[in-house]
Amino acid sequence: MDAAYVFRVEFRLEPQDAAVDPERFETVAELPASEPGTDGWRFFRDRLWRGEIGDEPSLRRLASDRLGVEVVAADFRELRTDREYLDALKREIAADLGRFNADSVDEALHKYLGSSIHVRE
Repeated sequence: MDAAYVFRVEFRLEPQDAAVDPERFETVAELPASEPGTDGWRFFRDRLWRGEIGDEPSLRRLASDRLGVEVVAADFRELRTDREYLDALKREIAADLGRFNADSVDEALHKYLGSSIHVRE
């Protein structure tokens, strides 16, 4: 199983003993997705809404910690996943559908991820 949350992020460098130009850079960051059913697997429910970041300042702090630079902007791009991970994710959502305030697994996925699921083989 393999999956990652993909974000476009902008970060800033502010070195103490040097000057940089430009000081802002853009890149793509992939945050590994926790295995469904393990600690952190509900990342999408806690951080995303309709395929957008729900609380950007919080997500920027998380990305800054993971990347080791000051992230000043972030946009969610997709959940990049293989079929095995997506199937496991759907099973976990179905087992606890009430926590997602949805009538079906597909509704839950759309509610949080929008149409931003990219399955790769």
